[in-house]
Amino acid sequence: MRRVAITGLGAITPLGNSVQAFQQNLLAGVCGIGPITHFDASDFKAKLAAEVKDFDPAAFDMPPKKARHLDLFAQYALAAAKQAVEESGVCGAVAPERLGVYVGSGIGGMNTFLNQATQLRDRGPERVSPFFITMLIGNIAAGQIAIEYGALGPSLPTVTACATSANAIGEAYRAIAHGYADAIIAGGAEATIEPLSVAGFINCQALSLSEDPLSASIPFDLRRNGFVMGEGAGILVLEELESAQKRGAKIYGEVCGYGNTLDGYHITAPRPDGSGAARAISAAAKQAGLKPGERLYINAHGTSTQLNDASETLAIKLALGEERAFSAKISSTKSMTGHMLGAAGAVEAIASLLALETGFTPPTIGYREPDPDCDLDYTPNAAAAFRPEIALSTSLGFGGHNACLAFRRMGG
Repeated sequence: MRRVAITGLGAITPLGNSVQAFQQNLLAGVCGIGPITHFDASDFKAKLAAEVKDFDPAAFDMPPKKARHLDLFAQYALAAAKQAVEESGVCGAVAPERLGVYVGSGIGGMNTFLNQATQLRDRGPERVSPFFITMLIGNIAAGQIAIEYGALGPSLPTVTACATSANAIGEAYRAIAHGYADAIIAGGAEATIEPLSVAGFINCQALSLSEDPLSASIPFDLRRNGFVMGEGAGILVLEELESAQKRGAKIYGEVCGYGNTLDGYHITAPRPDGSGAARAISAAAKQAGLKPGERLYINAHGTSTQLNDASETLAIKLALGEERAFSAKISSTKSMTGHMLGAAGAVEAIASLLALETGFTPPTIGYREPDPDCDLDYTPNAAAAFRPEIALSTSLGFGGHNACLAFRRMGG
């Protein structure tokens, strides 16, 4: 198997619309959650979300005419891809036929769906946009990125709910490692803070109903009572390590492991004993060659739901053993970004790589009341000086999808 490096990062998040802004606010423990502004939520039980702020498509070379024909999730994806691709310098360095795009979305163009359903109801079928389908479908972000950068290699836009972009990165890693591509633009995007999705998540009893931004997304805290919806995009450029080194590309870290499993248990609840997630974590750690004594950071899925956080804690212990689990630094960046759904895995992979690069692990903010069922080191409320050699990033999705990515610090 060939070794795989990360040579470019791009982020559109509730904490900022660049990797630099995201990193600064992440380490400062800034809360990106606030009252919903995308629509009037006064009649909704859940009134908070982690929205992207001050996003301007034109700032990412999307003129108004182009932006009008893109759902918001695809705009976010293109903006993050521009950052990552330009930083990596991969275009021109890799043959188009060897450059792939693995960018998914958990839900796709829900803003477009809602707007066009309203058009159909109010104005009739002839008023439905001819761009409706091409703005709606979940693979269109990958298609638009491929068009923008002339990518002609493999493509696999995954759809695995909250594990979507983690699976996209993992499958991209495998494709490069086994020689099917030399570089892949990978990640995910989501933009579903609109009335229909919010109402749906409320009615399946998934969302926090807190009206205090600092007490809404509180992973691993005894008071947790649901997740907070987020939005945005995370894009990474994965590249065969040797070629990246030869051209002098900046290397954030090495992808060194990937686990992908199913719970086979319930449509929304995780397997209570954590065994499904544990198998994904164990597979990634084993492939990464995690050694005794190596400093480990885990960016947990950590949704702030009762079931997820308790079962994920069990999964970490089951996969790594109690000694290793208790020595690891763990955090849930969803305490700051909310749950970015199909974009979460990629943005949390970026957070993991930044922890490897900087030697600081981000905090879990809002943590006040320990839960006996969640008894590991969750880096409460303040970033920690801790130079990990390996980082694991877990993503667990509705339907029982479990993904875990492993990254190694170069030289570590």
